[in-house]
Amino acid sequence: MKISGNEIKPGMLIEHKDDLWEVLKTQHVKPGKGGAFNQVEMKSVNKHIKLNERFRSSDTVEKASLEETKYSYLYKDEKNYYFMEPKTFEQINVAKQIIGEKGNFLTENLDVVISFYNDKALSIALPKQINCKIESTDASIKGQTVSSSYKPATLENGLKIQVPPFIESGDEVIIDTRTIEYVKKV
Repeated sequence: MKISGNEIKPGMLIEHKDDLWEVLKTQHVKPGKGGAFNQVEMKSVNKHIKLNERFRSSDTVEKASLEETKYSYLYKDEKNYYFMEPKTFEQINVAKQIIGEKGNFLTENLDVVISFYNDKALSIALPKQINCKIESTDASIKGQTVSSSYKPATLENGLKIQVPPFIESGDEVIIDTRTIEYVKKV
């Protein structure tokens, strides 16, 4: 689908210069002399390089169309994570480098959405919030102000986060998977 240069927004995937690019930042610029343009910072999905490009409103780019499919997580090995499509029971594997740090949140039978471009897995979307158990945390120091003090904690999956002082080892908490931050105690 063709879009004009001023319709490009962060998070979009566009086809540009024979490659697929993820838009990181955009800034609409209106110089004192000349026409307005959209300054776009992009990262190549395949080559992992960044590019800054100017698009005028008269320029058109091809917006990449992604196919999103729901899968259930099964297991992992040294190189891949394995998922199953619930309706057809078809299994696929996705490389660990594509999933990255989000792989720490994957638990058996967790429902995720995998985005495909030309039958190649590009990204994975986890549920917005996931329950995790606190493996260890420091004891809270008496006399600290409650409003601004957080203490470090390690989750059962190995990730380190900041939690309020009343959270103890063994507590179950809800984590925001987009920011990897504490939300609330269960």
